[in-house]
Amino acid sequence: MSSLIKSVGTIGGLTMVSRIFGFARDMLLSRILGAGGVADAWQLAFQLPNIFRRLFAEGAFAAAFIPLFNQRMTKEGDHSEARAFADAVLAVLIPTLIVFSALLLIVMPWVMGLFASGALQADGETFDLAVLMARIAFPYLAFMSVATLFAAILNSLSRFAAAAAAPILLNICLIGALLLGLFTGDSSEASKAATGLYLAISVSLSGLFQLGWLYYWVRRSGFRPALRRPRLTADVREMGVLILPAVFGAGVYQISRFIDLFFIATLPDKSITYLAMADRLNQLPLGIIGIALGTAILPALSRFVAQDDRDGAARLQSNAVELAMLLTLPAAVALFVAGPAITSAFYVGGQYSFADGLATGAVVGGLVVGLPAYVLVKVLVPNFFARKDTRTPVWTAAVSLAINIALNLLLIPPLGIVGLALAGSIAAWCNVGMLYTILHRKGLFRLSGRVAGRIARIVLAAAAMAAALYYAIPLAGDAFIGGVFERVVALGALVATGAIIFFGCAFLFGVVNRDTVGQLRRRKL
Repeated sequence: MSSLIKSVGTIGGLTMVSRIFGFARDMLLSRILGAGGVADAWQLAFQLPNIFRRLFAEGAFAAAFIPLFNQRMTKEGDHSEARAFADAVLAVLIPTLIVFSALLLIVMPWVMGLFASGALQADGETFDLAVLMARIAFPYLAFMSVATLFAAILNSLSRFAAAAAAPILLNICLIGALLLGLFTGDSSEASKAATGLYLAISVSLSGLFQLGWLYYWVRRSGFRPALRRPRLTADVREMGVLILPAVFGAGVYQISRFIDLFFIATLPDKSITYLAMADRLNQLPLGIIGIALGTAILPALSRFVAQDDRDGAARLQSNAVELAMLLTLPAAVALFVAGPAITSAFYVGGQYSFADGLATGAVVGGLVVGLPAYVLVKVLVPNFFARKDTRTPVWTAAVSLAINIALNLLLIPPLGIVGLALAGSIAAWCNVGMLYTILHRKGLFRLSGRVAGRIARIVLAAAAMAAALYYAIPLAGDAFIGGVFERVVALGALVATGAIIFFGCAFLFGVVNRDTVGQLRRRKL
């Protein structure tokens, strides 16, 4: 557990820095672009390469590459087989990315037409701007796909810091673009359009910067990636067999985002902006905890499986599940109860109205219902990938996607964008249930009574915190939409109240104790 906590702490801490920069970015974005019009066009243009990146690069590619790379690391003491494998994959990856990116740039107007809302398509000038922004930003996908290979090498070597820090560069570039738009423009639509173009350029530049950053650290680690002639070697073909089903197994969350874009196109103006702003809050714990756990657990599980250490793999899985619930349940409950207050404090101002803030908070509530489930999927799926079983997660993901579509059809008419968020959350829990049931039946992982009991006590502590926040929020009055000082004080009081109640109950219920805290403090020191 201490080793897992250390790895998760490294990744999660740097991810938190990135998410803080992301909050600053979205606070500027809401005030400069507002919701609807250019803001909706930008959100759609940015989501296309970003979803592809998370789905193919960080999801499927990493899930297929890391177990195979780790196998070759254990076979050769000098890592020569692992180096050759990485070079062979890189040689095929680069031309594939060039062809794919060129094709998408050509058909971008048709792609945008599939996902754009009726209001966006009706405004021809804004729609053309969305297509242009998407084309400018799309090279980001190619840069980040190569960067993901370098990140996978570093993660396999248990050097997590460089890859976890790379996304900070994206947010710094986007903040720079927003500040440029703020100081050189005004509130006119033309100025908003110019800011959108600055943002698109900064996205591609950030991909190039992240690629250079990770290449530097890969070389520092002793690996020197070399460009070779593309060849479909046996190793590359083996990875190709794994990567296609891994698109579905590892990327169910991102696939659901594609489906969401189809449904958002039928909803009123501003819906895509509300979802994007709400997802920023949801992504904070999901990124810090989910990505950190998923990134840390796959290389370790792969090594246990390669050594045929079933007890070690099961112990690691149990620790990851327990840690995931300890960190995500209170975050999900707090965001569900305090979502409208938090979104109002962060986003309302400038072009973003109080009504926009409340609508965004309602979407947050729907998203965070599934927050623990999304993290548990990232914890459970590596158990299959480490054993080269990419088929099972594909089937569970396919079933959960079907459930998601059915729930969208059922919930969107009465609830609108909130129904869409809630449908994805329920489908994610269905996916967790299927994954765990299969692991349990195969004897690969069983939740012990001790861990189940601790999770039950975490639920009780989170429920106590929810009650406290529910009664505390009205006491702040209009402070969440007041001046900067009022907002900071109100948010600080909210966070302090939640933390004191939850961790106080966690100590009282025996979820954490003095020995655990002492061990973590010594580990930190």
